[in-house]
Amino acid sequence: MSELACVLRNVLRKEPQGALCVAYSGGPDSTALLHALAQLPEAQERGLRALHVDHGLHADSHAWATHCRELAQAWQVPCLVLRVDVNHASGYGLEAAARDARYRAFALSLHDGERIVLGHHRDDQAETVLLKLLRGAGPEGLGGMRGLRPLGRGLLWRPLLDVSREALRRYVDTHGLPCIADPSNADHRLTRNFLRHEILPRLTDHWPQAVESIVHSARHSREAAEVLSRQWRAARDALLDPATGSLDAGGWLTLLPALRHPLLDDWLHTRGLPAPTTAQRAQIERQCLARDGQLPCIRWPGAEIHVWKGRLWALPPQRAIDPQWRADWSGAPLALPDGGSLQLEPAGRLAEPVSVRLRQGGEQLRPAGNPHTRELRDLMQQNGMPPWRRLACPLLYAGGELVGVGDRWLTERGVQLFGAHRPLWHPAF
Repeated sequence: MSELACVLRNVLRKEPQGALCVAYSGGPDSTALLHALAQLPEAQERGLRALHVDHGLHADSHAWATHCRELAQAWQVPCLVLRVDVNHASGYGLEAAARDARYRAFALSLHDGERIVLGHHRDDQAETVLLKLLRGAGPEGLGGMRGLRPLGRGLLWRPLLDVSREALRRYVDTHGLPCIADPSNADHRLTRNFLRHEILPRLTDHWPQAVESIVHSARHSREAAEVLSRQWRAARDALLDPATGSLDAGGWLTLLPALRHPLLDDWLHTRGLPAPTTAQRAQIERQCLARDGQLPCIRWPGAEIHVWKGRLWALPPQRAIDPQWRADWSGAPLALPDGGSLQLEPAGRLAEPVSVRLRQGGEQLRPAGNPHTRELRDLMQQNGMPPWRRLACPLLYAGGELVGVGDRWLTERGVQLFGAHRPLWHPAF
């Protein structure tokens, strides 16, 4: 039995639960991983399958998908091919955008308790730690890639973090396995490739044990991060409002940086949002001290944080909204320009259609049962409507008269128009 097969057999015995799905790119590492697992009855008995993600970024990507499907079939492993759309305009680089799309596909494709198995190895771990170091990461980042973590309905598993790239290449050569050569892996303009092809070889020329030392240091950092995580997770539970998902800004700011920073990153990641840079994090900390009445918003590619009512609110980037948007509405579910929706509760149809518009400023209405006409701006503030929802709030007009605001207020005429129904507004965020 090969060295790789022995390693995999041992880790399967240590992690006996969960079906297995190999992330199969067709490159040497994932090819060695899938082929070795396909030879092990222990893996086949756990419903071994493969998943190939086609990013559509190369002219040969369709041929690569066919290659993976046919080769997996020859090894008696079913292979699912998923085509993803990579957001070229994400603002944080094509490499990172492709990774985000790939991991979203992984998360969505996993069954309950299933493990997505990645071919990341010891040399990948060393590269990751160096990248994190150059980005100013703390213990969590310098701990490198985790061997096991939750993902979607299952787990992401990296069983080869103690195996060298050389061992995987040797396995591929020994078994004569055909592999895909992605030309992007030779592009030294990409950060990881530059480290792999330019920096690490120079380091190992001077320090032959450089990779092993970096990985060893990562283990120490991971242990330190685990100790710290017990503290910041307890703080997070105390600071987080489960109903709104917001975080107590003042309480977060009083934490030591070693707790404050990983807490913020975890809070963002659980919402599917990227962590900020060091400079953006410092800006968030400064804005936590903003005076009442100010509405700070800190934005970076893929996320934004609002400081409001003494709390931090994390959102994905909001769509640009045309303030002149309008639509006629008779009660059928209506898509709003921010991604939200409007419908009737209970479902039905209005006898008289209303016009749905967005705020222009200066609107007034008198809510049913209220003797006074009120400025809409004041109503929204006093009612605690978050500022980021106000511009997208649907206003309901009948004959040019404002008769309702979202599902918050109806005038007397609005109550008559809706009868036994009420508008139900689902904001995008």
